[in-house]
Amino acid sequence: MKTLLIGSGGREHAMAWKLKQSPLLSELHIAPGNPGMASLGTCHNVKADDIAGLLALVEDEGIEFVIVGPEAPLVAGLSDWLEPMGIPCFGPSGVAAQLEGSKAYSKRIMEKYNIPTAAYGEFTDAASARAYVEKHGAPIVVKADGLAAGKGVTVAMTKQEALNAIDECFNGKFGEAGEKLVIEEYLDGEELSFFALLDGETALELGSAQDHKRVGEGDTGPNTGGMGTYSPAPVATPAFHAEVMENIVRPMAKAMVAEGAPYRGVLFVGLMATKQGAKVIEFNVRFGDPETQSLLPRIDGDLLPYLHATATGRLAGMKPVQLKPESALCVVYAANGYPDEPLKGTVIGNLDEPPLPGTVIFHAGTTKNKAGEWAANGGRVLGVTGLGATLEQAQANAYAAVSRIHWPEGFYRRDIGWRALKRDAA
Repeated sequence: MKTLLIGSGGREHAMAWKLKQSPLLSELHIAPGNPGMASLGTCHNVKADDIAGLLALVEDEGIEFVIVGPEAPLVAGLSDWLEPMGIPCFGPSGVAAQLEGSKAYSKRIMEKYNIPTAAYGEFTDAASARAYVEKHGAPIVVKADGLAAGKGVTVAMTKQEALNAIDECFNGKFGEAGEKLVIEEYLDGEELSFFALLDGETALELGSAQDHKRVGEGDTGPNTGGMGTYSPAPVATPAFHAEVMENIVRPMAKAMVAEGAPYRGVLFVGLMATKQGAKVIEFNVRFGDPETQSLLPRIDGDLLPYLHATATGRLAGMKPVQLKPESALCVVYAANGYPDEPLKGTVIGNLDEPPLPGTVIFHAGTTKNKAGEWAANGGRVLGVTGLGATLEQAQANAYAAVSRIHWPEGFYRRDIGWRALKRDAA
């Protein structure tokens, strides 16, 4: 199967790494990819949001299946353009992708179909939004409605922090994404990510992970795209998985069919495990980054047929996706200055060393300089994943691999997995 994978980050490197293991794969093409994944397939200099360029690439290379990594091309309707060409696409239609593209749209769907989530209001002017905060107080959550690269959410622990977030959005910090706001009730509990495959009618669970969003150790400092992750999430017991599938994932699949926009792709459910049960924080319409770097290494067997069956409406009758019993933990190695202005161009040493047993390094923001050395070319630059029989062993393996990398201008958190390990110790 000649397959095109769209994207260029650590998530896509993990997806390419997993796809490359499939006997069904005849050729892997990646657009645009990055130098770290170039050994896994043919990289093409076509950006993930260049819809016309991607469609031309599909025709020129005789692509038979398209797998979309990031959300932007999905929200732009890439799947809809591929459909009349007869090319299956792993990723939802432009309308269904509004579950991530518009937080207000997502909240309206959940409200209409009684899917558990936080109470909310939506606003297009600062005065009304500020009045809502004055009425409800803090803690409270302020979200830019549109796509803001994972940076449009403020969990405001004080009223002033919420008011500042409102002003930032309406003053243009997030561009068009912040022209509308969703303000939500603060949910108290443990946050986690849950992934399922939906082919329109049928849903198959994939697994869970937990992410460390804050830049600093002890979960302090500003939010980032994610500084590390581990899978499985200890809070996600089999009973919890069953609850999420029964109360959230399957009802969401039925809701999207009823709305005339059947959902085909991976549904990433950002959840809060509260005392009242699982509640949706947000939906994403693609695999998570960096959750994918800890989830995919745990999948036992060939993932490609599941992705293709998802895209072609043939999940019914497929066996459940098998997960290895091991835990996986991914440490993000970021450039100094991230999440604000990351320092680019600094040299990273020892990346070509053979990997330690039970580890894999995913490239998210690397390049090769004129001297042929690996160099930083982004904020989150590497994802170093360790596997182990226990989370503690997975953590030890990941940090052992991190310690071999020589990059004085980079940094990483040294406590990825701390909450889960604290739970185990208790």
